[in-house]
Amino acid sequence: MKKIVVWFFIVGCIATSCKKKKAETKALWISNVFQTLESGNYSNVKAIAWWNESFKNGFLNHSKLRIDSSPQALEAYQNGVNSSTFITLPEFVNQKLVPPVNGIYHSAYPDFGGTEDVVTATAINEFEDLAKKDIVWAYFSNNWMDQIKFPTDAVNTVKDEGKVPFIRMMARSTWDESKADPKYSMQKIINGDFDTELNQWAVDAKNTNTNLLVEFGTEVNGNWFPWNGEYNGGSELTGYGNPNLADGPERFVDAYKHIIDICNQNGANNITWFFHADSGGEPQDDWNKLENYYPGDNYIDWIGVSVYGPQTRTDDDEQFKDKLDKVYNRLNTMSNNPIAILEFGVTEYK
Repeated sequence: MKKIVVWFFIVGCIATSCKKKKAETKALWISNVFQTLESGNYSNVKAIAWWNESFKNGFLNHSKLRIDSSPQALEAYQNGVNSSTFITLPEFVNQKLVPPVNGIYHSAYPDFGGTEDVVTATAINEFEDLAKKDIVWAYFSNNWMDQIKFPTDAVNTVKDEGKVPFIRMMARSTWDESKADPKYSMQKIINGDFDTELNQWAVDAKNTNTNLLVEFGTEVNGNWFPWNGEYNGGSELTGYGNPNLADGPERFVDAYKHIIDICNQNGANNITWFFHADSGGEPQDDWNKLENYYPGDNYIDWIGVSVYGPQTRTDDDEQFKDKLDKVYNRLNTMSNNPIAILEFGVTEYK
């Protein structure tokens, strides 16, 4: 009996110590984010958005991404974002979001549920209360699933809270990842198979009479999403378009251009268009480089990138600065547009 009591005491101490260490590691990672951005070495980063969700299924089971996953993490976030560097009022010129002259926009995905589209005022307000800082935009997904439909209710909810709606156009008809989508291929978009719905989407976007931020192809260089080149021609050269370009990325570029052209033709000039890559990407092949997916400055207004810390126990323990350094100069070389850290976060796995 005595041995059992001692055993539980030891295990309890170890568990408490590990929990404290994980919380401290996350807090340090968060602090590194804000120190990095205030260093003056990344002057073209003009916006950030925390991904405030805790995944509960799959390989990220029990992943704690929220800023309030521990008191230490929350305090680190509050202290970092409290700086006057991080600003909360957007500026638009000709209905396009322009980068602040000084400072960095503060925004978030404020936990709209596992489907990323349960948009509520409560979630927005709760995130701002936790962060002790307002957000410029509220980021959410427009999942195409059964049909392509403009998210009017979600946009109105965000707008009514005084925030800018940021829509992620998600070309998926299933939640299955790391495989081709059975309905929405890049070639079908290029061919015009969904033009009727996309034209209506554009009309509805215009009729909101509000400024919108929109992206198509979230983290496009990551093969966890079906719009990645791996499922749309991959490294093949002769199946589509220019024989000197890999077909997978080339199809994505033309699909995105097609969507933007439709919106422009319908007068949806109230959209600021974002390109969104991952700081790492997968597969790590030359044809899958994020630069190969870029539609060009004539189509895109902002460059976006996801920069995450460790999400599982086996992930490399890289700091935010280290991951940003791998892509920052490449993004500036690729485009003259401002950069937004569209998703950043870290769990307490470590």
